[in-house]
Amino acid sequence: MTVRAAPPVGPSGSLGPEELAFQLRALGIRPGDTVLVHASLSAVGWVRGGAGAVVDALLDALGADGTLVVYTQTPDNSDPSRWAVTRGGAVPPSQWARLRATLPAFDPGRTPSYGVGVLPEEVRTRPGALRSGHPQSSFAALGPGAARITAGHDLNCHLGEESPLARLEEADARVLLLGVGYSVCTAFHLAEYRVPGRRSREYGCAVADGSGRRWHRYRDVDFDASDFPALGDAYESLPERPVARGPVGAADCRLFDLAPAVAYAAKWLVEHRSRWSPGE
Repeated sequence: MTVRAAPPVGPSGSLGPEELAFQLRALGIRPGDTVLVHASLSAVGWVRGGAGAVVDALLDALGADGTLVVYTQTPDNSDPSRWAVTRGGAVPPSQWARLRATLPAFDPGRTPSYGVGVLPEEVRTRPGALRSGHPQSSFAALGPGAARITAGHDLNCHLGEESPLARLEEADARVLLLGVGYSVCTAFHLAEYRVPGRRSREYGCAVADGSGRRWHRYRDVDFDASDFPALGDAYESLPERPVARGPVGAADCRLFDLAPAVAYAAKWLVEHRSRWSPGE
């Protein structure tokens, strides 16, 4: 459904936490919800108080019983052979061994997120925030459900059954795309784990445990978000209208339940990804 609201605005068209919270409620955010948020604050427009005010508005709309979750990925902690993809610049093979031996290990309390905008950092650094322990695909959360959602993120599982995405599914969480499209909808990656014949590849990252820093290698899904916009458009076009759509500031936003979206995505991917072959 499309949300049409006329919330109040501040001087000169600026928005503060109160106005943003009003718009989030008009979109459909409810007290007590657990919401995974992906956001572009530049799309929202001029907000008095910046990223902090946006987080305040989200927490206000969710209330004391709600939980705010963000994706705090660190893909820069990756094998140097893939830095052209993960860090935007290739390094010569002669440097790979040295970099694997010296890249700083992931620290859930200190390592900043990378490539996901300013909102995840604002949430991650708030007092009381908890973060899952995956060295490349962590999540941070604020609220009473934070511990349950972030605990037990398996070192060998980016975004599958042993990740916060599965815990969010169990918690009947919702997804808020705040000025961004389906291309960054992390929940759809959970569906990739449920497609027979999914492809996998080797990953590498620096981790720290009881024995000190070490380089960790593991195999996991070879992710592909290239068709997520088409997947999202198909889901949004269903007759039952599962996606609420409306404005928050200047941003076009979408709000939907995570579990049914993932279930639909798994079926859609089976039908549309013929390139996958079993056993790879």
